Amino acid sequence: MSNKKEYTIYDLARKLNVSPATISRGLKDHPSISKNTKKKIRDLAEELGYRSNTFASNLRRQKTDTIGVIVPRLNSNFMSSALAGMERAASEQGYHLIICQSLEQAKKEIENTSNLYNRVDGLIASLAYDTDNTAHFGPFIKKGIPVVFFDRVSGNEECTRIVIDNSKAAFEATVHLIDQGCRNIIHITGNTKRNVYADRLKGYKKALVKHGILYREKNIIINNLSIQAGLEAGGKILKMKPLPDGIFAANDTCAASCMKVLKQNGLRIPQDIAIVGFNNDPVTGLIEPNMSTVDYRGYEMGEKAAGRLISHLTGRGSLQAMKTVILNSSLIIRDSSLKKRAGGSVSANNQIV
Repeated sequence: MSNKKEYTIYDLARKLNVSPATISRGLKDHPSISKNTKKKIRDLAEELGYRSNTFASNLRRQKTDTIGVIVPRLNSNFMSSALAGMERAASEQGYHLIICQSLEQAKKEIENTSNLYNRVDGLIASLAYDTDNTAHFGPFIKKGIPVVFFDRVSGNEECTRIVIDNSKAAFEATVHLIDQGCRNIIHITGNTKRNVYADRLKGYKKALVKHGILYREKNIIINNLSIQAGLEAGGKILKMKPLPDGIFAANDTCAASCMKVLKQNGLRIPQDIAIVGFNNDPVTGLIEPNMSTVDYRGYEMGEKAAGRLISHLTGRGSLQAMKTVILNSSLIIRDSSLKKRAGGSVSANNQIV
């Protein structure tokens, strides 16, 4: 560890026998300071390795030019895409991001908010898997620090939410399976405390009801949507009698690992079981057959979240104008769900509806 002293403007002032205010003005090239004095100040600053503490200066101005971001996990293609969108929007406006991950734990999410409080001008968050309430965001709202939720959002009416219509997207995915002749469709989903999974379940139910198919609780598999969870879901599906003829999974990672188990046990995709995932992760184009999925553009969502927050912070827009922003999504139809065309000579990859 380096023991090198961090010099301040007070150290420079003592060495040059001037006031700290003179040092500050000189470093900022203020016209009231003579060229000779400015040169002495800069030369000494360079000699001592002085660095301006911009963060402390910003705090005194009650402005940090920094946005806090809390995400459930970083090892997600969707989240990394969203962060890339935020970074672009922020950097274009001279803002920086402090990124934290909750590791899908409410306790860690609360720690994140505590660490970011008083360090950021605004906050963007996507909730952890097991967050029961959002009281820990209250101090930000009370202090006037704007909070924007994206993807997994809060019902707090004081905060802006950036989402897609998850119910509509799930409805379309399920209807597609029904149109392919599926009548016994499994839905693999996450914790329905979260809006995204609750809404996808609603869309799945709505599609069944509209097409006169009985909703069965036993056809719902709730897990954490990880690779391991997909493998376990595949094992569970193999034991079902009668065997399901369709699967709609709430994310692609879980759907892909589930498909692997089914194929390893001799089932044909989509002839025996048709599969649709969610998110349009890169894995959907790498596995065979390529997987049908809902295109859920993380980059656009991140860009919108940061852009709207910064517009509010800079006085060019207001978060009060629209509390919920709904972005578009689309169903991408690939071979994993095309029962009616399975075995044909024409590939149907990347049909978008």
